Amino acid sequence: QVQLVESGGGLVQPGGSLKLSCAASGSSFNFYHVGWYRQAPGKQRELVAHLFFGGDTNYGDSVKGRFTISRDNAKHTLYLQMNSLKPEDTAVYYCNANTLSGSPLFPWGQGTQVTVSS
Repeated sequence: QVQLVESGGGLVQPGGSLKLSCAASGSSFNFYHVGWYRQAPGKQRELVAHLFFGGDTNYGDSVKGRFTISRDNAKHTLYLQMNSLKPEDTAVYYCNANTLSGSPLFPWGQGTQVTVSS
């Protein structure tokens, strides 16, 4: 079973950038589709960036053009580069391996808090 540890969150002003990291235990993580999810207060967790095993990506409409998902298989690490951040991006961000449709496969990590505020 893969364990996931997210990091890199923090407080940033609108228009700023952050890069999140997700360290996965075990090399098997390299062979899954993976994604970044977020959960804002009072809202359901949503998939915002999806990286398929073959390299294709898909993004939620609210982050398209601003967020970039990538992975470093040598480090078993997933990244999310977030630019032009908006207050509505404030949420706890999580990573996970998932199915083609985005359903998560492993237990959630603790997440990393991203707060966008002036």
